[in-house]
Amino acid sequence: KDGRTVKGVNFVDLRDAGDPVELAEIYSKEGADELVFLDISATEQKRKTLADLVYRVAEKVNIPFTVGGGISSVEDVDILLQNGADKVSINSSAVKNPQLINDLVAKFGSQCIVVAIDAKQIDGEWIVHLVGGKVPTERKLFEWAKEVEERGAGEILFTSMDNDGTKDGFANEALARLSTELNIPIIASGGAGNMQHFTDTFIEGKADAALAASVFHFKEIGIQELKLELQGNGIPVRV
Repeated sequence: KDGRTVKGVNFVDLRDAGDPVELAEIYSKEGADELVFLDISATEQKRKTLADLVYRVAEKVNIPFTVGGGISSVEDVDILLQNGADKVSINSSAVKNPQLINDLVAKFGSQCIVVAIDAKQIDGEWIVHLVGGKVPTERKLFEWAKEVEERGAGEILFTSMDNDGTKDGFANEALARLSTELNIPIIASGGAGNMQHFTDTFIEGKADAALAASVFHFKEIGIQELKLELQGNGIPVRV
């Protein structure tokens, strides 16, 4: 947000976590498999994701790198990929115009199109939210995820707003259902607080990848120690 790395709880109360280019370089060296850069103010403030920041981050890292926030056209994606992003993540724009998924896949291929879904439970139903979780929609998580897959997206990044920043663990029940019902990779996001939570999301949540922010930004978990722990628990990881 505004060129800084920030981290909140349940999508609000943002804390500064440092310079994104510096953090990207550190995580790349520490052995992260991929980085995800989501400009959380882009959609809200109706401005385009900072292609310049993408360029600077891409210069410093040698691991795949996804960028999202405010992407709403083929042109937006073109600029970001040209500036060094490996994949792009779309969220609000896909819900408002689902055909965008088809258009991006047709132009760039499904391997670089990630659809991010932010959802929280309302009266026992997982409901999709937009604009950094501020706007509830009519869409239900599992139906929307299925449509996203059918339209050709290569991955789904599912963030549970109920779990985000709480450090109580990932939304493994919802993740396991997504993994069972879909064939594309599901990235778990929201709730990591300790190393056991990562093991749980791979085993109970059947997640294909796990994303976390604050536990890394605030140096609560080291990437290498986490990978060794996962390996020890029989989860295949690159160490």
